Amino acid sequence: MGKIILASSSPRRADILKQHNITFEVLPSPYEEDHSVTDFSYAFVENLAYNKAKAVVKLVKEPSVIVSADTVVVLDSKILGKPKNYTEAFEMLKKLSDRKHEVVTSIAVINTETKEEKICSVTSTVEFENLTDEQIDFYIRNYKPYDKAGSYGIQEMPRGYIKGYKGSLENIIGLCSDVLKDVLNKLM
Repeated sequence: MGKIILASSSPRRADILKQHNITFEVLPSPYEEDHSVTDFSYAFVENLAYNKAKAVVKLVKEPSVIVSADTVVVLDSKILGKPKNYTEAFEMLKKLSDRKHEVVTSIAVINTETKEEKICSVTSTVEFENLTDEQIDFYIRNYKPYDKAGSYGIQEMPRGYIKGYKGSLENIIGLCSDVLKDVLNKLM
């Protein structure tokens, strides 16, 4: 059957697995992501998740089930990645202000023993309130969202920032446990 290995250093993804009593080990993927692509496609995000998992397959010696994911924020068919600095974070949040956008998380699961693979994507929608420059500045200075796609983490947003969302909250955070459990049941 093998053990589950999370091919991610994301504390948010690890927390989601722990909350659902999924036993796993963490082995971050050495795969280097391509940040030059800005046009959104499911194929691109699914390929990122798959390549992260595939890179970890080469590192494990015993039968395992490798789980990886990639989350992107999509506005007007463009990917908003992780900001490099304060200015980029501010610009992204300004673009998201008073608008709806999608959050897409692609999950790749590879069973190293059976060689079975499954890749799927989950899409949720988030709508921001009309944020003031002061609100954006406060959020960036206090929450330092430099490791988050789109420059924000919905789970830490103060009151008055998010108007609402549709779909899976866990997906927006970084990993939809319902979809992952379904895939694990099929591959284990």
